[in-house]
Amino acid sequence: MKRFFRHILLLFFATLSFARVWADGAVTFEVNTPLIVSTGEMFRVEFILTNGKPDGETFVAPDFAGLDVLAGPTTSQARSYQNINGVASHTSTFTITYVVTSQTAGNVTIGAASVKVDGKSYTTKATPIEVVEQSRKQEQEAAAQQGSAVQNQIAQDDILLRLNLSRSTVYKGEPIRASLTLYTRAGIAGFEDVKLPSFNGFWSQELPTDNYQAKRETLDGKVYDSQIIKEWLLYPQQAGSLAIESADITAVAQVVMRSSRNFDPFFGGGAEVYNVKRKLSTGQINVTVKDLPAGAPASFNGAVGKFTMSATQPSTQLKANSAATYTVRISGTGNLTFLQTPKLVLPSSFELYNVRETESIQTSVNGTSGYKQFEYPFIARAEGEYDIDPIEFTFFSPEKEGYVTLKTDALKVNVAPDGSAGASITPQQIITGSSKEGVRQLGSDIRFIKLGKPQLSSSVAPLMLSSTYFLLLALIVVLFIVAYLLLSKMIKDSKNTVLLRNRRANKVAVQRFRKAEKYMREMNRHAFYEEMLRALWGYMSDKLNIPVADLTKENIREELQRRGCPQQDAQHFTEIITRCDEAQYSPAEWVQMNDVYAEGVRIISRIEQAIKR
Repeated sequence: MKRFFRHILLLFFATLSFARVWADGAVTFEVNTPLIVSTGEMFRVEFILTNGKPDGETFVAPDFAGLDVLAGPTTSQARSYQNINGVASHTSTFTITYVVTSQTAGNVTIGAASVKVDGKSYTTKATPIEVVEQSRKQEQEAAAQQGSAVQNQIAQDDILLRLNLSRSTVYKGEPIRASLTLYTRAGIAGFEDVKLPSFNGFWSQELPTDNYQAKRETLDGKVYDSQIIKEWLLYPQQAGSLAIESADITAVAQVVMRSSRNFDPFFGGGAEVYNVKRKLSTGQINVTVKDLPAGAPASFNGAVGKFTMSATQPSTQLKANSAATYTVRISGTGNLTFLQTPKLVLPSSFELYNVRETESIQTSVNGTSGYKQFEYPFIARAEGEYDIDPIEFTFFSPEKEGYVTLKTDALKVNVAPDGSAGASITPQQIITGSSKEGVRQLGSDIRFIKLGKPQLSSSVAPLMLSSTYFLLLALIVVLFIVAYLLLSKMIKDSKNTVLLRNRRANKVAVQRFRKAEKYMREMNRHAFYEEMLRALWGYMSDKLNIPVADLTKENIREELQRRGCPQQDAQHFTEIITRCDEAQYSPAEWVQMNDVYAEGVRIISRIEQAIKR
């Protein structure tokens, strides 16, 4: 008897398996939203596309006049299978969701939305919604309960803003490193109302913060994730007590709370994400700036730091009316930007021209370092023996708390006659206090004039009909042929759409990755993952010449393996897409976005190399 029933069951299931017929329904586009809501109530507006997928970015959002959009659009996909009496049916849905609210009672209308599927447009109907007034007591109680519960999730000291100074007491001209640092023990979604401090009385230079990574620090006995937002080098320009004004930022933290309203007894869930705003301030910070000690040498020109000086002196043997250069280089760490030209004193018979300055200065967290070089070009006009005094340079050393004077070696120069009759002059022939134009010119500057009938002839053979002429003509013909062939190939390639999409796939993906990186730095999680999905799906669509609407994770893996891509790379690519899909609907930290971004760029590069081989 048991064997009989077993055979009957096997026959029944076999009949069902042979009788399966797939029947996909027609494409529909509808809106789903409550028709009556209360003022201040958050509710969802869902645009449901059944048995279809939008063509790229063809979705046109409706007019939400009278409503405040709190979140969206977010997208989701679902598929269902049904088997009734041996007939199997398949239904797919693509949902675009907005979260909105209304603060004013009355009637509002959600306008029509449109989308294209396989080139055909579908439009929803305009939907009226009645917004009724919620009682003041209920509204106050609900707001108080919800606000208190959400606010209590983040303590007052869970998010802190500090302006950390490398030192609070300095000398005038001594640099201070100022770091605007955020300390957090909660997830941060973004910032609002950013007001950076002003540095009155300081010369400030912003330092790059691109390479700074978040790290763990202990502050007041608690462990925080710290991140440097901005960093500057400050050079005080006056003595006394200087005040650095407060930096103010409104940080938007994310709180995940379970909500009984959205709890599903079968699927679970019911978690909602709330944004909690916290106003942060560093407060005013005072810096004590000590004046430099009195009695500075005459060669001091405001340099503060630690410096060395080297010199390249001219030759000690010169001829009259010849030019020479005296070069001085000052190197070290300090306020190099403000260094003035050291003074070079030359004899009255020497003609000094404009000093040429060159510099190589680097600014880092350790201060400003590098060098400044000064070149003094001059001409010795009169013969004789001259003594050139040393060049002096004085700077203030905060370490030694005193002035340090550097000197070059004294120089004795012997100026000999230049060898031309009447060309050299003596010091007695120089008018004291005269300018360069006032120096007496000696010698003759008029050349002999040739008399008689001139006989002029060209010293260069004509180009026309020469060997060079024919060579140039042949070169022009060759260049024309090469240009014609290149243009023909470009026109032919431009008509090959498959080849063009394949070639531009990596370029388009790189552009979208850059846009995703921008959202990542702005901590815009939703926009980041949406742009990452566009980059990954778009790259694979262009590379495999398959429309995005027809792409699935399964056919991506199959196509990549067919084209020679390793199986683990194809699997890793689809895993990254899955992570991006999941991260769009759950809170994620900035470090996770950084990991997803790095893995996405890396896997695209590996697939590009594998397919090219």
